[in-house]
Amino acid sequence: MKSLKEIFTNKFIVVPILVWFFIQTFKFISDLWINKKINVKRIIGAGGMPSSHSAIVTSISVLIGKEYGFNSGIFALAVIFSLVVMYDAAGVRRAAGKQAAILNKILETPGLTTVEVQEKLVEFLGHTPIQVFVGALIGIIVGAIF
Repeated sequence: MKSLKEIFTNKFIVVPILVWFFIQTFKFISDLWINKKINVKRIIGAGGMPSSHSAIVTSISVLIGKEYGFNSGIFALAVIFSLVVMYDAAGVRRAAGKQAAILNKILETPGLTTVEVQEKLVEFLGHTPIQVFVGALIGIIVGAIF
């Protein structure tokens, strides 16, 4: 039981999870406000403003920097990991979402293809650079506060 308590009181776990929860809740409420309908996928889905992925990794990086020093190897590892995640969010996953949108249009065009699809490809995957930046800024601020 001591190990379980240590996990639930570990700020390196709790703070990023809370950041993720609040950002995803914000996205859900924002989507509900704009579209006037409940979209449960916004709670756990990727994409949108701000990037919860960016907020999570930057909050961990700042927490590690404060705890172990901003010149430590573990902080450097956290920063590099954060940059890879943010690049992926704004680059690779965003491109995959754009490709999914184009493929969905092709599949919906009568006579263009004979391929039958059971469900549409997910288009809402990545982030714009500003969504990544805002998420990272939130993560830095939250990490600095705790």
